[in-house]
Amino acid sequence: MKRSVVAALAAVVTFVASHGSAVADSWDMPTPYGDSNFHTANIIEFAREVDERTGGALTIQVHSAGSLVKHPEIISAVRRGIVPIGELLISRLANEDAVFEVDSVPFLAAGYDDARSLWDASRPVIERRLAERGLTLLFAVPWPPQGLYTNTALTSADGLKGLRMRAYNTSTERLAQLSGAIPTQIEVPDIPTAFSTGRVDAMITSPSTGADTKAWDYLTHFTHIQAWLPKNMVVANTRALQRLDEPVRSAVLEAAENAEARGWEASERETREKIDVMKANGLVVEEPTEALRSALREIGKTMASEWLDRAGDDGDAILAAYRQ
Repeated sequence: MKRSVVAALAAVVTFVASHGSAVADSWDMPTPYGDSNFHTANIIEFAREVDERTGGALTIQVHSAGSLVKHPEIISAVRRGIVPIGELLISRLANEDAVFEVDSVPFLAAGYDDARSLWDASRPVIERRLAERGLTLLFAVPWPPQGLYTNTALTSADGLKGLRMRAYNTSTERLAQLSGAIPTQIEVPDIPTAFSTGRVDAMITSPSTGADTKAWDYLTHFTHIQAWLPKNMVVANTRALQRLDEPVRSAVLEAAENAEARGWEASERETREKIDVMKANGLVVEEPTEALRSALREIGKTMASEWLDRAGDDGDAILAAYRQ
């Protein structure tokens, strides 16, 4: 115990000696998902690294599972300075600006290599849009590819008609409509109850969410369509970030860069592991039939065209950079 205290004090002394001052500060950080989720685990490691790099000059207290601020309100809370930092799904801002929807256009980027290229192409535009809202992007990490969860085997898109499908953003709502399903807004913590009470019959989400919510308790089939890889982002209130001493701010940015690299690796690992978990618990995991794949790709083309109409010149610029 004494050694750990001495080590902590030594870190603070070293930081002060190197950078001139160390006024202790503490940030509360709301996140939408539980501690077992790989996004949250990565953020907890990010907070630990910030504390270490700053010698305790800045500590970040992670409030997971919507315990401090619910997911829909996180962006507003950070923008207004109620909290200085938070995590949210990027596409939650699609109603404000279609640019934020780019990683949720079905089949535009279905694998990790394509998702990385799309992120590289879209990041400058997204950073600019966030800056206009008084926000600074720190890092973004993708979910595993989105798949279809149902209570029957799907051989074609006709099997989706009339089903109440869980929606979590504009893209999933539109996909449900185009497939003949009925979109229903459901947050992650409410998924098991929504299925058990009949509020929803199907969902498109990642293997992570499926395993974390024990989808095998209320569903029978997972079809690995790999529709898209939506990302969560961590943003900071720009004024709060600028108020930090420059060395502390630099430490935050360096830790964020590491968190992004670590998170992408964790996402790929998560895909493999959570599919294995679902199989082990009896969920039937299948590849899509050609008929289903073809129908969903046609829906994807329609949604990509609609997205470009909404995104305008920025959308054209993103796709041009992506396809280079």
